[in-house]
Order: sequence, then C-alpha cells, then structure tokens
Amino acid sequence: MRTKFFTITIILVLLFSQIAVAAIAPPPTPNPIIFFAGAEYFTSGGKNFVRYRFDVFNREDFSNDMFAAAPALPPCGANNNSSRTWVDVFDQQGHRLNSFCAIGRPSDLHGMWFAIEADKVPPSWIYLEFNDRQTNTKYKSNLAETVM
Repeated sequence: MRTKFFTITIILVLLFSQIAVAAIAPPPTPNPIIFFAGAEYFTSGGKNFVRYRFDVFNREDFSNDMFAAAPALPPCGANNNSSRTWVDVFDQQGHRLNSFCAIGRPSDLHGMWFAIEADKVPPSWIYLEFNDRQTNTKYKSNLAETVM
C-alpha cells in the first residue's frame, strides 16, 4: 500500500512539475506583422525623395534582449555597440532597400522606412527581415503594400 501511494505521489509530482515548467517557458518569438504607415516627401542633396514608413503591429511581442547592444558581435560600420538584431527592408523580389542596425528596443520598430527618388516608381510590396545575430535566427514579416 505504501509503495502504491509513493508511486502515485511521484507521478503527480513529476506531472505537476512538467506543467509548471511549460507555464513558465516564454512564448516563441513571432514573425513581425507590418503595415504601411504613410509617405513623406523630403529634399536631400538637391534631389526630391519619398520616404515610405512602416510600422510593426506586434512590436511589443519582441523582447528587449533582441535589440540590446551587442558589442561582442561584429560591428555595424563604426558602431561597435550595434544591436543584437538587425532589421532589413526588402522589396517583394528580395532586393534590400534599407537596413537598421542600431534599434535599441522594440518600441523603435515603429520607424522602419525606405526612401527613393520622387520620380521613381516604388515597389508594390515590401517585407522586413529581423536577423537575430546571437541566435542566427531570421524572422520574416508579411508583405505590406507601399500605398494606403
């Protein structure tokens, strides 16, 4: 009888410890969900440009650690404290349009953009790719239109 009670107790302890570990584990990192936030015209170097802005809808689902300074990883140009995760903007055919390597926290993800000369036709769709350089993991967003 004692052996049976002891066995049941051990099984229950193991079962509840597994449930507790599963409840504590952080949720997996999602892919970014982006949307077009608007366009603005500006002049630089005597040329007219259009800056296309995008926002990451689920930016609060990303950890601060993903965007912490990472001096142990390769620098971004002269920036030896670039972030652990870099963000690239691509057109629908995979051509890089812009890159961000100094994002300090997830709330900074509302300012993703690319710019082209005002007389050029923009790509119809773009996507973002987050490159977590510490874990060697990439997170690819949905395609977002470049017009409202």
